[in-house]
Amino acid sequence: MIERTTSDAIVTLRLAHGKANVLNLELVEELARAIAEIDASDARAVILTGSGSIFSAGVDLFRVINDGREYVEKMYRAMTRMFVDLFALQRPVVAAVNGHAIAGGCILAAVSDIRLMARGNGRIGVPELVVGVPFPPAILELLRFAFPIATLQSIAYTGRTVQADEALRLGMIDEAVEPDALLARAEEQARQLAALPPKAFALAKRQLRDAALRRARRYTGEFDADALALWSEDATTAHIRAYLDKTVGKK
Repeated sequence: MIERTTSDAIVTLRLAHGKANVLNLELVEELARAIAEIDASDARAVILTGSGSIFSAGVDLFRVINDGREYVEKMYRAMTRMFVDLFALQRPVVAAVNGHAIAGGCILAAVSDIRLMARGNGRIGVPELVVGVPFPPAILELLRFAFPIATLQSIAYTGRTVQADEALRLGMIDEAVEPDALLARAEEQARQLAALPPKAFALAKRQLRDAALRRARRYTGEFDADALALWSEDATTAHIRAYLDKTVGKK
């Protein structure tokens, strides 16, 4: 599910989970394990990328509608924890977005420190509300940190997805890169960040992100039960099923 390589203390995690790198419980738990292992290692930086033409198409919605409430609750909690852990990881994280980064795929890029995206047909955005599910409150706070608030409100309400150059203009990514230069540029950025004094970098990252993490904890306590209940409602399942029938066909 994840191809892991290490060179000069820079760890590359490449999602290799089917054609679309969809986030199901198994992949989320594998990502969580990789994050924990990196946190306990001597790694100096992380590159996160995908395989093929898709970075990640987000949550496996077919599992959400077919595997029942227990699966949905486990997935929701595991996914939220994983994103928060990646956001808080005390190592530089460079996202090399090689193609579509939709919903959870967009969030994977957003929680990174540097976000590079290949030019081309790939699109990025957070169409959760169009799909029919609410944002987990912690994840919305991470997005609030990552994106300009006007951009976040617009793309969250409309579900609009954009290509790399527009994503750069909107402040969703840091650079739009030609596809054949993406990994080289990611490695260059990772090496620059890895060369910084690690303890000083870790402290700066904590200082920059602490307010977002505190808000995430606060709003999790206030809104998480409501959000999770909506994820598990029959009406939500029906909305997701209608969305899938319209966009990808029945499965």
